[in-house]
Amino acid sequence: MAKITKVDIFMIDLKPKVKRVDAIQSFVSQETPFVRITDEDGQVGLGYTYTIGQGGGAIMSLLRETLVPQLIGREAEEIERIWRDLLFSTHATAVGAITSLALAAIDTALWDLRCKRAKLPLHVMLGGAKDSVPMYTTEGGWLHKETEELVADALEAQAKGFHGSKVKIGKPHLNEDRERLAAVRKAVGPNYEIMVDANQSLSRAEATRRAHMLEELDIAWFEEPLPADDVLEHVGLAAASTVPIAVGESMYSVSQFKDYLVSGGAAIVQVDVARVGGITPWMKVAHMAEAHNVPVCPHFLMELHVALVCAIPNAPWLEYIPQLDGLTKTPMRMEQGRAFASTEPGLGIDWDMEALDALKIDGLSASFGA
Repeated sequence: MAKITKVDIFMIDLKPKVKRVDAIQSFVSQETPFVRITDEDGQVGLGYTYTIGQGGGAIMSLLRETLVPQLIGREAEEIERIWRDLLFSTHATAVGAITSLALAAIDTALWDLRCKRAKLPLHVMLGGAKDSVPMYTTEGGWLHKETEELVADALEAQAKGFHGSKVKIGKPHLNEDRERLAAVRKAVGPNYEIMVDANQSLSRAEATRRAHMLEELDIAWFEEPLPADDVLEHVGLAAASTVPIAVGESMYSVSQFKDYLVSGGAAIVQVDVARVGGITPWMKVAHMAEAHNVPVCPHFLMELHVALVCAIPNAPWLEYIPQLDGLTKTPMRMEQGRAFASTEPGLGIDWDMEALDALKIDGLSASFGA
C-alpha cells in the first residue's frame, strides 16, 4: 500500500455542443470539478464529478474546506474506510447532492489510483462481467426538437448500429407526446427500442394517462415520470403500468435505491456514479439491484459508466451522450452500436491534461500536501 501525499483540485466548465432541453431545464453548461491524488510512490489518480450548470462552486468549497484535507497521510487502498469517514465527517450535509457529488470526485480518483497501481482496467478490477455493452442515444431526442428532427435522428442512429433512442416527453398535452413518439415508432419499426424521459415533470394522474399511451407504442421504459423523492407515488404508478418505470439519476444514497427496490417502485435502476457518491456506492446499488433481478442502466457520464456496466452482469445498456470530446486524447471505443471498456489501467479515460489546464476556472484550484 502507499499513503496519499498530495491532492490537487480544480474545476472546468464544459459547454454542450448541441442544445439540450428537457421538460424542466436547459443545459447551458456543465461544471466539472476534478480531484487529482498522488501517493508516496508517485502514482496518480484523477477523478471527477459534475453539475448541470449550478453548484460547482459549492462542491469545490466542500472539497477544499472539509474533505480533501482529511486525505493527506491516508492509505490510498483503504477506499471503503476513506469513503465512510468522509461521509460521516459531513454528517450535517448528508444525504444531499452537493456532498455526494464531492465524494464522487474523490472516490473516482482513488479507484483510478488503485487500478493503476494494480495495472488493471476498472471493469476488470470490479468484476469483469463483459467487455462491451449496447448503446442507446439520447443526444437527438431533446424536447425542443420538432417531430421531423426526432425521426431523422432516430433513423440515423439506427443506421449507425445504435440499438435504441430516448425521446424526451412532457409536452403540455398528451397528444403532442403521442404524435412525436408515434412518428418515431413508425419510422424505426418494431424492433428498435424507444425509451422516454419525463424528467420528473408530471403529476401521478398525468403520468398514468401517458403510461397507457406509451403501452400502445411499445416503449421500453418510462423514465423519471414523477419527483424522484416520492417513492410511494412511483410504486402506485408502477403497479398501474406495463411499461417499466426507470428512476435513479436524481437519487443520492444507497438507501434511497433500497427503498425503491424493496417496494417495487423501480423496474430499471439508473444510478449515476457522480450523484450517488462515487464508484464505491455505485457498485453496492448495482449488486443490490441484481439481487432484486432489476437491470442497471446508468445516467449520463458514458466515458466512466462504460467500465462500470461492463463490470456487472445486470447492465444491458449504456446511454450515449458525448461529454468529454476535446478533453481526451483517445475517445471511448464504439463499434456497431456497442461501447467497449478500455483495457488500459485506471478508469479508462485518456485525459488530455493540456486541454484540461486550458479550461480551469480561475480562483477555484487548490493543492494540499507535499
